[in-house]
Amino acid sequence: MQTSVHSRNYSSHIHQARKRILVAGGAGFLGSHLCEVLLEAGHEVICLDNFSTGLTRNIARLNHSDAFNIVAHDIVLPIELEVDEIYNLACPASPPQYQSDPIHTMKTCVIGSLNLLELAARTGARILQASTSEVYGDPHVHPQVESYWGNVNPFGPRSCYDEGKRCAETLFFDFHKTHHVEIKVVRIFNTYGPRMRPDDGRVVSNFVVQALTGQDITIYGDGSQTRSFCFVDDLIDGLIRMMASSASLTGPVNLGNPREFTIGELAEQVIGLTGSRSKIIHRPLPADDPRQRRPDITLAIRELGWRPNVELASGLMQTIDHFNRLFTRTAPDLAGAI
Repeated sequence: MQTSVHSRNYSSHIHQARKRILVAGGAGFLGSHLCEVLLEAGHEVICLDNFSTGLTRNIARLNHSDAFNIVAHDIVLPIELEVDEIYNLACPASPPQYQSDPIHTMKTCVIGSLNLLELAARTGARILQASTSEVYGDPHVHPQVESYWGNVNPFGPRSCYDEGKRCAETLFFDFHKTHHVEIKVVRIFNTYGPRMRPDDGRVVSNFVVQALTGQDITIYGDGSQTRSFCFVDDLIDGLIRMMASSASLTGPVNLGNPREFTIGELAEQVIGLTGSRSKIIHRPLPADDPRQRRPDITLAIRELGWRPNVELASGLMQTIDHFNRLFTRTAPDLAGAI
């Protein structure tokens, strides 16, 4: 099986006894990479997705494997399966996507997590929650450490996602305390790479698509706001290490790249790497958009032996190549892919 995810970091953490692993959101950007790596390691993988943002093309190469099963299902509805491990990656992660149906986003975060936790409690499965740096909101503490409680607007345009993920974390820890479910909670910071959708709406995909198609590159605000960008290979490595860690390590654990860039610097890098003649234009900053975002990964380094390895320029080139391949398809194929 060919894989776009490097195997160099995974061997000591993933090649264990064969397990039956459920990946909720398995057809999405992150989930499809995770499914691929778990299959490559010899596990049986159940990809569960409602395909609201996940794409069948992300997992098409896996269909030939007898160890790979696709279940079209929304985690807002209960599900009965027998599994050893559960990764909960099922939720739109970009503002345009999660804001398009905020009530369903909240249901996915809260009711969906409840359903998967009840499945874990019944089967004895270990379960990992893909939480987010958005739980920190527009932070007053920089860089963000796991002990920081955050600064989140509970009724703003981003709150369906921010507060939904915060509530999901609460559910995870309550199931751990009440039902002794083995939980793992990670807080994911901005992740990018191949298999992002052209209409994803996050800053890396926006800039790359605009540069490749000759559009103006749109920066919201003056471009001085910062983000830390983690390549998908590194993030998947962190998820796997967290799942394999000692039962006593529940989290939350930050997973992200601590190197910080301004949005303006990101735009200039994308223009340079694509050779684009796109101009940079500015638009007003959206409500509740964080001014700074950078993880403190001390805990991940100490407890997981994890740190990101892929430099931004290298990761951007792989992402650009992904979109170049997508855009060179015929128009009908591209329409179906998007």
